[in-house]
Amino acid sequence: MGGNLSTSLRKRLRARPMEEFDHLPPELRGWLARAALPWSARSAARIWRKAGRNGNAEDRCDRLDAIERAMLRRDAIRTWGPDYPV
Repeated sequence: MGGNLSTSLRKRLRARPMEEFDHLPPELRGWLARAALPWSARSAARIWRKAGRNGNAEDRCDRLDAIERAMLRRDAIRTWGPDYPV
């Protein structure tokens, strides 16, 4: 019954995805609501910060769009093969 209950490993702190989402800028929350892929708030925020070094909210959204398009293109090739029209 004890199984894995007694371990010396430290417990991980559980992320609170909705709380992380609530702390995002409104423009990024809007982009995530329209996104084609299920992004985590943490990964979207990381890209948002990096893209913000030299751009406004529109530039940041464009960067996220470009990354998402590349991911969808890669997934289409893996799913349907290299002959699938991208």
